[in-house]
Amino acid sequence: MDAALTQTLHDNRQPLTSTPDWPIDEIVGHLSALRRQSLEARNRLQKPTILPSREALARIVEKLALVLFPNRLGTRVLAPTSIDYFVGQLLDVTLNELLHQVEIEIKFSSLEEVNDRIGRDRAIEIVRTFSQELPQIRVLLDKDLQAAFEGDPAARSLDEILACYPGTFSLIHYRIAHALFVRGLTLNARIMSEIAHSKTGIDIHPGATIGEACFIDHGTGVVIGETAIIGNRVRLFHGVTLGAIGHDPTEPPEKHSDERRHPLVEDDVIIYANATILGNVTIGSQAIVGGNVWITENIPPRSRVSQAKALMGTFAGGEGI
Repeated sequence: MDAALTQTLHDNRQPLTSTPDWPIDEIVGHLSALRRQSLEARNRLQKPTILPSREALARIVEKLALVLFPNRLGTRVLAPTSIDYFVGQLLDVTLNELLHQVEIEIKFSSLEEVNDRIGRDRAIEIVRTFSQELPQIRVLLDKDLQAAFEGDPAARSLDEILACYPGTFSLIHYRIAHALFVRGLTLNARIMSEIAHSKTGIDIHPGATIGEACFIDHGTGVVIGETAIIGNRVRLFHGVTLGAIGHDPTEPPEKHSDERRHPLVEDDVIIYANATILGNVTIGSQAIVGGNVWITENIPPRSRVSQAKALMGTFAGGEGI
């Protein structure tokens, strides 16, 4: 071996030393004290601290989507005679997985100690009523798919929309999460919605109310707040915000208030890219809201809202510069 190369390799070798003596005990002690302070501040010292699993809920939503669309979202070809068996078996497994996450939330969120039997009975009833709503969720999703197909000239089939469109992915998560949210499972529902948010950039609070045949076109950057109400056949483009006006920082924010803080969008409205609509305002039916506008007031039905037109002119020989 070349002498220079040998010397280089020798110089670059890591020195053989003992394992560093990290101040582990000191750090763990500080973290333990901080953790205890946090639990005391939230009155959680004697309560369970396990949260529903994000990973488990991601699998649950994926399986429920497969239950709803076994042919188009499945990974294998199913014979017509075996589809119902496959759906039934998968649904049974998935509902039991969901039951476990519901039990965890009931124990975590209860203001008082929950008997295991009472908590399980409550969880079973919630999951049972939720499961009975799955056919209606399928009906709503079919209408969402049809709205996307009719609203996007680039769409070649309903199958393409179901398999590819981020708006559809988010609406599947939203409609499942919303059915849990209205049954009091706010934590499971939020986690489900945030899974879709992290994958698509579409942020739909599960407490929002969205009517039939919703189409979120492109979708990235869409924000729909908790108390927003969206009517039927509404079309939203990317970057649209249906948000709340920021509260006065000198006053404590209202938590869990029934008062509507977000917009009401009536039927057959189109809202173009990057429009921002804030507060308890109403966008009237059949209105068209142009891109990049800022709205904090009511918009009458059949209105057209757009930015002021840009001024244009021509100059010659440096004139006007």
